[in-house]
Amino acid sequence: MTETEAQRRAKLPETARRALEEADARRAAAPETALPTELGGRDGPEPVRYGDWEKKGLAIDF
Repeated sequence: MTETEAQRRAKLPETARRALEEADARRAAAPETALPTELGGRDGPEPVRYGDWEKKGLAIDF
C-alpha cells in the first residue's frame, strides 16, 4: 500500500508542512512563462540535464 501525498505531509512537523504550503501557494501564484524557441540548438535531450556531452562522437567541453 502506498501513501498519498496528504498522508506523507501529515507526518511532517508543523514548520515543514507550513513551508510546503507556502511553496505550493507561490507556485500557484507564479505566472506561466513561455520560453522562446532556441535557434540553432542541438536536437534531442538537453545535454546539461542528461549528461550527454558529445555530438557525432566528439566530446564537447564548455
